[in-house]
Order: sequence, then C-alpha cells, then structure tokens
Amino acid sequence: MTRFGSRLILLALLVACQNQTHAVFSPVPSPTPHMAPTAAILQSADVPTGLNVCLGSGPMPMDVYLSVLQNSDPAVASMLSDQWLAMLKSGATAGAISVFVANATACKSELGATTTVKAMTSFVAEFADTSQADRAWEAGVFGFAPPPPGQLSPGLTVGTSTGLGPSSFTYDRPSVRLACWRRSVYVAIVVVSNLDLTTFRAATAAIDPRLN
Repeated sequence: MTRFGSRLILLALLVACQNQTHAVFSPVPSPTPHMAPTAAILQSADVPTGLNVCLGSGPMPMDVYLSVLQNSDPAVASMLSDQWLAMLKSGATAGAISVFVANATACKSELGATTTVKAMTSFVAEFADTSQADRAWEAGVFGFAPPPPGQLSPGLTVGTSTGLGPSSFTYDRPSVRLACWRRSVYVAIVVVSNLDLTTFRAATAAIDPRLN
C-alpha cells in the first residue's frame, strides 16, 4: 500500500472516531449528610413561650448534660450515664438532649418529668447504621422499650398509627406524654409533662423530619 493510501485509511479512521457518540457520564450525587443530634433535638424555637432550657442541655454533646446533672442530682445522672454508655456500646456515635422547663426545679428530674411542672424533653442518638439503631430501639431508650406484641394499655399506640413510622410507640396520659421511635440511623424520644396533646404532637413533628 502506498504512503498516500495509508494516510487515507488513517484519516477515515480518525473521522469515524470523531463521529461516534460517546456516553456522557454524570457525577454521582453525594448522599445528604446526616443531621447532627445536637441539631435534631428540640430547639428553643420549637417549644412554647415560658419554657426555658436547663443548664447543660441543648445543642451540645450528651456528656456536657450528664456532667452538669451530676452536680445537681448524682443518682439521676448516674442512671442516665449508665444507659447512655449502653447505647454507646450498641454503636451510638453521637447523642444530645434538650430539656425545657417552666421551673428550674424540674431540671434535676429524670428527663424533666414531674407531676406539676410543665416540661419538654427530647433526646436523639445517631448510630453507624440502621441495624444498630433498630437494635438499640428494641432494647429500650433510657429504659423505654417497645411493648410486647399484642399488649393493650390505655393511651398506648404502637407502629404506623403514631405517625412516626413502624418502629415507634407513644404513650398518652394527661400528665405525661411520651414518644419513642427509630428513624433511619437515629433513635429519638420525646417526653412532655403537663402540656396538651397538640404541643406534644408539635414536638414530635418538629424532630421527625430532621432524622434523615
């Protein structure tokens, strides 16, 4: 083959390559980062006027709250610390708690719950994966474990009827209302004392969309 012929073949191959349609690859979108528990818990804007945050709780690590509580009520602090350590051993990577009360005396009560003082408490823990979170929820969050299948108790609602997904239960009584659920890689709990049902539902509705 002549040199001219070889160049014609090379040119034809080059034109053919240029005319081929090449696939366009779009970058894979990065997954949405999980919200930190400090941002997922109830914030000051989520609670009614007249409730103030307890010292040590709020948008800060769980250890800070436990340290402050240790000074006011060592017995309650020790119990909550043991339960928090159990969650860490189960795979929790972060946690936060916010306690809002109408009277500071309730700050040293377990999860702010009393029979007389208006209070709202929220806790959120993040786990490495959904399996760890689900096992922790089944084991119980601060001693509140899902009821056995078929259990019927006044004020108890389990599963999707709570509005918080299949891994959830709520307990509704006039003085204390509680919700405990697992969503994605989180477990969450809300305890509302001496406040109405609308306020309770507003609290769970504020937290649930943050558990991504």
